[in-house]
Amino acid sequence: MGQHFITSNDVEPGSFPWCTTETLSNEALTGAERLMLVRATFPAGDAHNFHKHPEREEIIYVLSGRAEQWVGQEKQILGPGEIAHIPRDIPHATCNPFDEELTILAILSPVDAEGDFTVDVSNEEPWYTICPPIRYAAGAD
Repeated sequence: MGQHFITSNDVEPGSFPWCTTETLSNEALTGAERLMLVRATFPAGDAHNFHKHPEREEIIYVLSGRAEQWVGQEKQILGPGEIAHIPRDIPHATCNPFDEELTILAILSPVDAEGDFTVDVSNEEPWYTICPPIRYAAGAD
C-alpha cells in the first residue's frame, strides 16, 4: 500500500530525449492499481513521436504552453486546461513546435497491463509521413 499524499520530495524523476518526467502516482507511490499520473515537460521544439499504448488509455492535460496533439490522424493545438483522450492502442504524438516550454499531465489506465507499455510506430505509415519523427541519439527513441 502506497502513500495517500505525495509531496515534491516523493515524485519519481525521469528523463527522455524529448522531455523530463515526474511520476506523481503509480502502484509503488500511491498504491493506485488503475491510475498512473505523470507530469512531463517538453523543451521548445521537442516531441514524443507517434507511439501507442496497446492496453492502456490515456488523457493528456495541458498545464502550460501549447501542444500540437495528434490522436490518430487528427491534430489539435491544445492550451492550458485542455485535454486529449487517447483510446487504447491508438497511435498518438505530443509535439511542441513552439518557442515556449510545454508541461502536461499524462493520466494512464490501468497501471499494470499485459504487454508493452509503449510501442513506437513513428517509422510506420501513415505516421511517418504525417509527422516525420525527430531522431534522437541511438537507442533513445
